[in-house]
Amino acid sequence: MSLEPVRDDTLDANGDVDPQAILDLLGDRVLDTEEHLNADLAVVVRPDTVEETLLALRDDAGFDHCSLVTAQEYEDRYESIYHLKQYDDPTNEVSVVVPATKDNPVSESGNAAYRTCDWHEREAYDLVGIEYENHPDMRRILMPETWQGHPLSMDYDQDRPQVVTLGQHDNPLKDDHRDEENDTMFLNIGPHHPATHGVLHVKTVLDGETVADVESDIGYLHRCEEQVCQNGTYRHQIMPYPDRWDYVSAGLLNEWAYARAAEDLADIEVPEYAQVIRTMGAELCRIAAHMLALGTFALDVYGDFTAIFQYAFRDREVVQNILEELTGQRMMFNYFRLGGVAWDLPEPREEFFELTRDFLDELPGKLEEYHDLITSNEIFQLRCVDTGILEPDVAKSYGATGPVARASGVDYDLRRDDPYGYYDELDWDVVTEDGMDNYARVLTRMQEVEESAKIIQQCVDLLEEWPEEERTIQSNVPRTLKPENDTEVYRAVEAAKGELGIYMRADGTDKPARFKIRSPCYSNLQTLPEMAQGEYVPDLIASLGSLDIVLGEVDR
Repeated sequence: MSLEPVRDDTLDANGDVDPQAILDLLGDRVLDTEEHLNADLAVVVRPDTVEETLLALRDDAGFDHCSLVTAQEYEDRYESIYHLKQYDDPTNEVSVVVPATKDNPVSESGNAAYRTCDWHEREAYDLVGIEYENHPDMRRILMPETWQGHPLSMDYDQDRPQVVTLGQHDNPLKDDHRDEENDTMFLNIGPHHPATHGVLHVKTVLDGETVADVESDIGYLHRCEEQVCQNGTYRHQIMPYPDRWDYVSAGLLNEWAYARAAEDLADIEVPEYAQVIRTMGAELCRIAAHMLALGTFALDVYGDFTAIFQYAFRDREVVQNILEELTGQRMMFNYFRLGGVAWDLPEPREEFFELTRDFLDELPGKLEEYHDLITSNEIFQLRCVDTGILEPDVAKSYGATGPVARASGVDYDLRRDDPYGYYDELDWDVVTEDGMDNYARVLTRMQEVEESAKIIQQCVDLLEEWPEEERTIQSNVPRTLKPENDTEVYRAVEAAKGELGIYMRADGTDKPARFKIRSPCYSNLQTLPEMAQGEYVPDLIASLGSLDIVLGEVDR
C-alpha cells in the first residue's frame, strides 16, 4: 500500500473531495457518473478497468479504505459497487460503479488494490453470480462449492433440490495418512470448538510446529439476513433484525447502523433528546460487548473460566440490567425507531439514573481488578505480547476497523471522524495503541470501556437536566416510507467491533430493492492469516480470539 500523501489537487480548499479533480484523474476510464447519497462522487467504469481505476484512487487520491463491495442484479445488467473512503477522513467518499452484461457477468478484480476485495468479491460471486477476473481465489465463500445457482440472482430457483456431497472433502472418519512427498500437517480447528467463537472452521497447515497456512471456512451460520431485510418494510419490519447480527451484546449499535442509513435515505431528522438517549444506549452496549470480549479472550488464552470469565459476565450483567430497564429486553432490544427511539427513559427516572451512576462509580475499581488479573499476569503477557502482529498498512489494506485497527495505530473512529448522534457534542477520546499485537487489542478494548463510561456519564447529566417539555423521542415519520426510485445510500456507525455499514437501494416501493450489510467482523477475520503465519497454534487461537468476531455477523 502506498504511503504517499494525498494529492492536494484532488481536494478543495476545505479538504473535501473535488469531484472534477477526480474525474480529471481517472480520465477516459469514466463512462458516466451517478448520484449516491453517501458519496461525493460515483463514477461508472468499464469492467476491464477496475484495477487501474482503484489503484489510481488509492495511490493518487488517498482513498486507502475499501469499505465495502456491493453486488446486485438489475433487469438489464449486473453491477458491482466499490465504496471507497479515506482512513484520515471517512467523510471523503467515492463510489466506483462497475456494470457487467447479463450474458457475461464478468468484471476485473480489485484485489490488487485492496486485499479486502478478496472475500467481498467472493461473496458477490457466490450470492449474485458476478465473476472477477484475476481474483486470487474465485471460489464460493458462504455456500458449499457444490451449490447450484446464486441465491441473490433473479433466476435463482429456491425450490430446486440441492445435493451437497462430501466427495469434495476428506471424510472426517477416514484414517490419518502420511504423504511421503510433504512434511506439512493439516489440522482442523473447529467448526465446533469453544475457541472459534461460533461455528468457524479454520483449516490450518503446520510446518513442524509453526503455522504455514490458514484458511477460514465460514458460512455455517448463514441466515439470509439481507434477503429478510429486502422483504421487510423500511418503517416497521426491518428494525427487529439488526439485533441478531452481532447478537451477543451490541444490539443498539446494530440498530443504529440501519437507522442511520434509512434516515438518510428517507431524509428523516432525529430530535436532539432522542440522539442523547441513542448515544447513551449505544455506549452501554459497547461496554457490554467489550466485557464479553475480555472474558472470552482470557478463557481462550489461559483457560480462566472461574475468575476472569465470571467477573466479566458479572459486570456485563449489570449493563444488561440497565439496558433491560431502558428497552424492556436483555438482548434483542428493538428499541430504536426511524426518527428516534421507541419510548422515553423508564419512570421513575431518578431510579434509572441512580442505577446507571452506581455502575459508573464502581467501574474504575472493576477495571483495576481486570488489570491485576489479566494485563499484569505473566502467563497472559507471554501468550499475547508480540503475537498476532498486524501492521497498520496491512490492516488498512484488508479494511480492518474498530479495536483491531486502532490497536495497530490506525486512528479511525466513525464517532469522531464521521459524526452522528450526539458524539460531537461530548468530551471523549479515541483510543489507539501501537503494539499491533494481541496484547494491544486487549488494552484498546479496556481503555475504550473507560471512554464509553465518560460518554454515558455526560449523557446522564444531560438527560437529568433536560426540560420536560422538550423531551421529544421521535420525529414525525410517515407510516409508509417510499424513497425515490434508484436512490442509493451507504451509511455506517462505529459498532463495538468496527465499521458496521448498510447499503440500500430504493425502487420506489416501501421495501429496499437491495440491502447489503458491511460487517466489521467479516473484514477483520480476513486478517487472521496475516497474524498467524509463522507462529504456533496457541498463538493462532489467541489471534482469533483477539479479533472478537461473532459468526452471526460474519455469515449474516
